[in-house]
Amino acid sequence: MKALVTGAASDPGRAIADRLVAALDVGELDVSDPAAWALFAAGLDRLDVACLNAGVVTGSSSIADLPDEQYRRMLGVNVGGTVFGVRALLPALEAAGGQVVVTASLAGLVSMPNDPIYAGTKHFLIGFMRSVAPELAARGVSINAVCPGIVDTPLLGVQGRAAFEAAGFPLLSPEDVVEGVLAALGSGDTGQAWVIQPGRVPEPYRFHGVPGPRVPGAIGVRPPL
Repeated sequence: MKALVTGAASDPGRAIADRLVAALDVGELDVSDPAAWALFAAGLDRLDVACLNAGVVTGSSSIADLPDEQYRRMLGVNVGGTVFGVRALLPALEAAGGQVVVTASLAGLVSMPNDPIYAGTKHFLIGFMRSVAPELAARGVSINAVCPGIVDTPLLGVQGRAAFEAAGFPLLSPEDVVEGVLAALGSGDTGQAWVIQPGRVPEPYRFHGVPGPRVPGAIGVRPPL
């Protein structure tokens, strides 16, 4: 099996890479650069698994104080790293009937006032993954996302870890995230957001449908999108 893991220089990406056969650590690849993705993908004939895991946080709760450059970096890594990656890797994935797993977050399913830009990028990843799944399925490629809770990684920081410990809130280990990735890969499903929480078996999030129209002749009809 040939697998690609971005963000594998640190956990949970490193833990994911350790569990996948022939994993390629592409820590030197600028995932925000579409040209770098195109150059990398040009050397691939087939790819069984792509774990798009690279991500950064702003560490700021104030949108008023957010520097423009930090905002652009967030979009480049968190959003571009997935969109550009899927686009560039699709031919190799299609050749292998491959699978994509995107590392999102519970912040992609709920609000996160202490870092709204990070949460916004993770909401994007969930929406993108669910919306692109039909196109990829038609080409024999599946795509799912994993949505971990709070993971004990360097992104959390010493103060952040201490705050969770003081509050008695359990943290996920990188290995917990690996189990979620493996559950998504082994599910045979696509377009699902797998929730990972301490002490729980990874499971797909059940999205509730939005209210439909109440116009006579079109009650509950979905838009033709």
